[in-house]
Amino acid sequence: MDDRLPPRLLARPAYVLSLLGRNARAGSVAAVGDLRLGHVAVLAALEDFGPQAQRTLGARLRQDPSDVVGLLDDLQARGLITRERDPEDRRRHRVAITASGRRALKAAERRLDRAESELLGSLSASERATLHRLAAKALAGVDPRAQGAG
Repeated sequence: MDDRLPPRLLARPAYVLSLLGRNARAGSVAAVGDLRLGHVAVLAALEDFGPQAQRTLGARLRQDPSDVVGLLDDLQARGLITRERDPEDRRRHRVAITASGRRALKAAERRLDRAESELLGSLSASERATLHRLAAKALAGVDPRAQGAG
């Protein structure tokens, strides 16, 4: 049985990127173990940008507010974040990462690094850097929030 992918599709960068993206997502999901990718995204945003309003966090991650609440409930139950009323506006919740959350994020990032190395194992370090730079540039072209990535 010949199960090769159609060459005319492989000639399309968007198609190749979509297949690579599927593999990247599957590897990332497996790598983060008992966390979900949404959990890692929340922890990374809190580590990178500091404590923030729950609504701001959801907008930053482009997550539905009800999905954010679920992620935050999970993370808070694990002691990875704290959630308190914002002293400046009691209607808002302010979210912060804990020391345990920082450790969990670092561990997840190490596992994600290994998954990424497996995904991109056929590329040299220079090729990986070029791929990242070009992918980040393309992303910034369609999502201005990604400016400066890569």
